[in-house]
Amino acid sequence: MNQLSHNMVPLETPSYSWGCIEGSEPQSLAGIYREDVNIAIWHRNVSEKLAQAADTILDTFPGLRIALIAPPEAICPAFEKELGFSSFVKTLAEDIAYLANIYSGLFDLSRIGLRVTALDRAMCPRFHVDRVPCRLVTTYQGTATEWLPNIFANRTKLGVGNRGKPDDQSGLFASATDVQYLGRGDVALLKGESWAGNEGNGLIHRSPQLDSNIRRLLLTLDFMEE
Repeated sequence: MNQLSHNMVPLETPSYSWGCIEGSEPQSLAGIYREDVNIAIWHRNVSEKLAQAADTILDTFPGLRIALIAPPEAICPAFEKELGFSSFVKTLAEDIAYLANIYSGLFDLSRIGLRVTALDRAMCPRFHVDRVPCRLVTTYQGTATEWLPNIFANRTKLGVGNRGKPDDQSGLFASATDVQYLGRGDVALLKGESWAGNEGNGLIHRSPQLDSNIRRLLLTLDFMEE
């Protein structure tokens, strides 16, 4: 990992609990570098303009699946090229580029893996960990990602350890109140199994179950190997 950029020093004192650091400023994301942190969350409100853009994109491209690899400065034009040039595409593209710049600045990345997906069902419905260094996730529309603090988790029940039982019956966690929820618009960094020194400690998370009338627009950003 590269050293934290000097311009990401928090302007507020983010709150900490259960391996999570969170705050109302983007600088809160810098807390992911703490050894005792597994998830860093920037709680932000989606503007009306951005929410309308997300809705329009879901209406226009209900089966949207975009996956690309690009330098941070090329994210916006690459996204617009994929979907065509319009005001609502530009609005979303500019926000994605803004998040890509934050993400690349934190980790000194020259290229980023981007996925934007429209969902009408849970993409990863079981609790799991990612074998990545650190993934950025945000939900522009719909229900957002669910996660489980290590303090409440029996990690032996992940994967085949659940013996085919649902998460709430496998013994992975004791109570439904143990499950934590991101909100729409929240930007989160999820520390994975490939973060140096974090093997066996990747953030446990899952996609939310979606009701029949709920749609979700999800963005993820990932490290790309040179």
